[in-house]
Amino acid sequence: MLTRQPFPMMTAPETYQQMAQAIAYLRQHHRDQPDLKTIAAQVHLSEHHFQRRFTQWAGISPKRFVQYLTLDYAKSKLAESPSLLALSADAGLSSPGRLHDLFVTLEAMSPGEFKQGGQGLRITYGLHGTPFGHCLVATTTRGICNLQFLEQADRELAVAELRQHWPQAELILDGAATEDVCDRLFWP
Repeated sequence: MLTRQPFPMMTAPETYQQMAQAIAYLRQHHRDQPDLKTIAAQVHLSEHHFQRRFTQWAGISPKRFVQYLTLDYAKSKLAESPSLLALSADAGLSSPGRLHDLFVTLEAMSPGEFKQGGQGLRITYGLHGTPFGHCLVATTTRGICNLQFLEQADRELAVAELRQHWPQAELILDGAATEDVCDRLFWP
């Protein structure tokens, strides 16, 4: 059973500065795919202490943070890249297979499907209440491809944004299909 960590209090300004420094370093060097030892050295902490502290403050591990930065970079360069091999190397990954795994794991679609605006994909979505207000959950057969919180329960706006992200995908409203996903996210 997962236990929830309490939200860390900002007990020391230097801790905040260390995490801000680590995040800035990761933003600048994510294409180098720095390891934990390298990142921890930047903020003068042991690997274990840095891993724990970063995860407390950011809510995800340093490795996952680098993966998200790498994915964002790859998504921004996908249209102009001559090949997945070139893009993989440019993003600091060892192979197109790693790029593919990153897209499937974090975006629930392949790089090609992403590049083509979801062409050939069936995206099921639903609008659900959560402890944080209403959200739209969208899934492919591989997992969650979109989760957005709404300031108001504006279904039309949320669907328009989904359509903007995936203009070629088949969008299917099926709240019953996404309800279980939403429940697992917010009521474990």
